[in-house]
Amino acid sequence: MTDTALIVIDMLNTYEHEDADALVPSVRDALPFLQDLLKKARGASVPVIYVNDNFGQWRSHHGELVQAALAGRHPELVDPIVPDDDSLFVVKARHSIFYETPLNYLLGQLGVQHLVLCGQVTEQCILYSALDAHIRHFDVTIAPQAVAHIDPDLADAALRMMETNMSTILVPADNLAFDQNQ
Repeated sequence: MTDTALIVIDMLNTYEHEDADALVPSVRDALPFLQDLLKKARGASVPVIYVNDNFGQWRSHHGELVQAALAGRHPELVDPIVPDDDSLFVVKARHSIFYETPLNYLLGQLGVQHLVLCGQVTEQCILYSALDAHIRHFDVTIAPQAVAHIDPDLADAALRMMETNMSTILVPADNLAFDQNQ
């Protein structure tokens, strides 16, 4: 049993929001690294947990969110990372993966102490989630290539802040490995 989980943040996205045009190129760049992390985690039987905004629909069924994202402006950014049957799913309403969600309880039930965060947006949801994980005493790792941003300068600053102030470990995506003894 592993104490690590891969957390995929907000990748089920319709890309029908004001920042979408600035975000999409970074998502395209991050997508192959994210796919690789998913493959590695699944291959090592590490829990994969998707935590996603609800598009204001307030539905808890992840299938509806997947379908909405696939029907959005960029299904090619969603289709390669759609949750498989073993993936877990948590709906969130705001920036942090922990805010008003059952994620903390789920992680406790799984015995998870180490979170690998990936997804979008580095300078928003990733940053706030890393902070909330830190104050809950989780170890956090991020592969900078597997997180997408709207503003590259703010994303770089957010990664530095997470590393310096929150003890987040930044690991190149190619060097990040999941094993049963983590």
